[in-house]
Amino acid sequence: MIRHDKRRPNQLRPVRIHPDYAQNATGSVLIEQGNTQVICAVTIEETVPRWMKDQSVTGGWITSEYSMLPYSTQERKPRDSTRGKVDGRSTEIQRLIGRSLRAAVDLEKLGARTVWVDCDVLRADGGTRTASITGACVALALAVRRLREAGKLADDPLLDPIAAVSVGLVNGVALLDLDYEEDSQAAADMNVVMTAKGAFIEVQGTGEESTFSQEQLDRMLGLAKRGIRELVRTQRQVLGRSVEAN
Repeated sequence: MIRHDKRRPNQLRPVRIHPDYAQNATGSVLIEQGNTQVICAVTIEETVPRWMKDQSVTGGWITSEYSMLPYSTQERKPRDSTRGKVDGRSTEIQRLIGRSLRAAVDLEKLGARTVWVDCDVLRADGGTRTASITGACVALALAVRRLREAGKLADDPLLDPIAAVSVGLVNGVALLDLDYEEDSQAAADMNVVMTAKGAFIEVQGTGEESTFSQEQLDRMLGLAKRGIRELVRTQRQVLGRSVEAN
């Protein structure tokens, strides 16, 4: 099967990660995955949330905010600030990003500081949450590198790179890295977050008014593993080039 954009079923969209995109952030990237574009920026606060102090929880914390800019979609999306609250979808996605990144870090080694990860979608064409996680991991690695260079971290708190990708069933065929057109037609779709070593962090899957078999689930997870291996290779290449640039 050849897809509408000429990809094979097991093929990612072109992925480009541009480091140091937001000048004032401690670490940042612009990630482009097909037509989806997300800025991921990391800033550091030298304190921890109140609840950690109250409960005597040691180490640091990683939290995320996610937003789609008004012009990221074909029809203007109102800002959350104009409605007075963050919509449910954004809340769910930013919690996913935070959970995923915390799985990639030894929070004790991070020290008593808060890492803020802001993911702002410039253009949405499917897979914004998964692209946010993949890009945020690189931004976090850049931020940690700068903290260590500044002598603020004695040990590297990063455990294993993580990445995320979408998979789904369209016309009975399992596809990797769905764009918006494919996602809108999918009988089932999943978002998979994994470590570079192949451990699952989170799997979000649902049948869209349909069901899927164990065989189809295994096929989708196999595609996700393949895609995440490729994404991790891209992450490492970007970080390696960033070291050379310094």
